[in-house]
Amino acid sequence: MAKFVIAGRADCPYYAKTELVADYLQKNLPDFWIHKITQRPEVWEDWLKDVCEKNKWSHKNSPIIWRELLDHGGKGLLLGGYNEFLEHAQLYYDVTSSMTTELMMVIAQENLGAHIEKEQEEEALKTCINPLQVWITSASAPACYNLIPILTSGEVFGMHTEISITLFDNKQAEEHLKSLVVETQDLASPVLRSVSICTKVEEAFRQAHVIVVLDDSTDKEVFTLEDCLRSRVPLCRLYGYLIEKNAHESVRVIVGGRTFVNLKTVLLMRYAPRIAHNIIAVALGVEGEAKAILARKLKTAPSYIKDVIIWGNISGNNYVDLRKTRVYRYESAIWGPLHYSRPVLNLIFDSEWLKREFVAILKNLTSTGRQFGGILAAHSIATTLKYWYHGSPPGEIVSLGILSEGQFGIPKGIVFSMPVKFENGTWVVLTDLKDVEISEQMMTRMTSDLIQEKLVALGDKIHFQPYQSAQETRRPDVRYQQGHTLSEGLRKNSFLLFLALGCTACIPGLLLHHSNLCFPLHMSIFPLCVSVFLSLSFSLFIRIPVIAFKTCPKPV
Repeated sequence: MAKFVIAGRADCPYYAKTELVADYLQKNLPDFWIHKITQRPEVWEDWLKDVCEKNKWSHKNSPIIWRELLDHGGKGLLLGGYNEFLEHAQLYYDVTSSMTTELMMVIAQENLGAHIEKEQEEEALKTCINPLQVWITSASAPACYNLIPILTSGEVFGMHTEISITLFDNKQAEEHLKSLVVETQDLASPVLRSVSICTKVEEAFRQAHVIVVLDDSTDKEVFTLEDCLRSRVPLCRLYGYLIEKNAHESVRVIVGGRTFVNLKTVLLMRYAPRIAHNIIAVALGVEGEAKAILARKLKTAPSYIKDVIIWGNISGNNYVDLRKTRVYRYESAIWGPLHYSRPVLNLIFDSEWLKREFVAILKNLTSTGRQFGGILAAHSIATTLKYWYHGSPPGEIVSLGILSEGQFGIPKGIVFSMPVKFENGTWVVLTDLKDVEISEQMMTRMTSDLIQEKLVALGDKIHFQPYQSAQETRRPDVRYQQGHTLSEGLRKNSFLLFLALGCTACIPGLLLHHSNLCFPLHMSIFPLCVSVFLSLSFSLFIRIPVIAFKTCPKPV
């Protein structure tokens, strides 16, 4: 009896053609049996390498076919790839295939979809036996308190997926965590299998499927920005080591919070390289703040505003891009169905508000983190997890902090927020978006800070120097004439002011002493003297800022 194993990349057209011929042979020959194995494109090469090393084969492409000498699982005899199998079928069974290239591509995509559905069904069956292990770090933070009800509602992972939550923090927070466990149990959620606490570092992230990294609370007092950046390294190094050692091989790590989000994400990737492709940073909080500000300006609901893009440093120097932003269900003279939308830039006519006040409000919120509290952080994390597992809304742009691979001209090796969409359990960078180019100065401003943060944190750079454009460095103060400041101008002209005052005060005395004019005429001289003094003073005081305004370079 002939028993063949056909393995290939799920989206491989040659695997699709090989599979069709094998199915025909199995259907028409009583002693011909096949066993099919498909792998996702991103894991195929590693899987093939392991199989070849185990059996001492040499094969590099998809598909790979071997003949089993025993029942399934026994030692195999390598047949080869696509060409070798077709030659074998034609030589021994007089069977060939005339499948066109177009049909091969169509079947390959169907195979990929079927493979993903099969994996999801298997994961769902596993969760019926083993619940999804969710770990939350710094669990005493306010965001955790707001995150737990959302996770246990079934909206994030689905009502058919049971979860076990482990709250991880230091020993000092143990009493607070115990009370949090009791409150979580009181929810009586149908998807919550268990909730527990962990304060022992060596047991952290054991068999974790999902790890939520929140803002850590440090007892160490820091006095400089450089010290603050370097203080993030020990904890991220520890977390990375524990994730590599204890977590599930397919663990997903999501980093949220309001301080150094990009830096913490890139450090975790550095110290947990095995799962670096599954570590992301949440940018939906900044996106939500921008939508809320726009909604208040337009007098509409924030949920009606879509496709706000956040570029750059999530908790620092970023750029809120409204060029693709649209407003749905907006009440105006033009009205349409629910799917009808209008560009937000066509509805806000106050361009100065967009350039100044809108930017200033967002910058203030990002720098202080005042409004990015527990509710917003929890909702942003939960929504990103939901998209990661079930996909983002079709056609909608989502901002996400991921490791740059050079997309949009962004330097490689930094975590940068950019537009993506979620599908099939992963994300896809929307590199095909049109009219989203970023100016060189803006890109340099954002990437410079991120690169410096990483270098300072790792000790490769001593001091952090905020980026300043050439125009900013040439504009230190308000200037006039030959580069003097306004305050210097006032000091240098004070002599002229006192001279004018003295001359004006002496005029009446001189007139009284050297003339025989009558008293009423003397009194009429005083208004003239006062007017002379005011004219001189006014001209000197006003002239300086006027000159300064004309000679000062225009604001950037």
